[in-house]
Amino acid sequence: MQTKRLKQLFQFLENSPGDCFLCFAIAKEYEKAEDWDNALAYYLKIAQNEPDYVGLYYHLGKLYEVLQDPNTAFATYKKGMDIAQKLADRHAYSELATAKLELGDDEDFE
Repeated sequence: MQTKRLKQLFQFLENSPGDCFLCFAIAKEYEKAEDWDNALAYYLKIAQNEPDYVGLYYHLGKLYEVLQDPNTAFATYKKGMDIAQKLADRHAYSELATAKLELGDDEDFE
């Protein structure tokens, strides 16, 4: 079942196909509804279409944790850290590093 907000976001997306911010908002709405498959699909759409969208990686990693896939969550955080470093986004890098550290260190995921 789609919420009013989700319907509105889809209407916006029709007018701006591929808008990563709108895809992100849709993914967050699906997360609120605990519709993990659709949330994941929209996060992955962003990763494919705009891999430098650094805000994606924290939320995608957290979703992988919810899905009980810590290996993929860890790899997602690492990838996001690489992108944040490339973009000189220290805040995003710090958030991703903290999330990664909460899962473990590199030796735990070799």
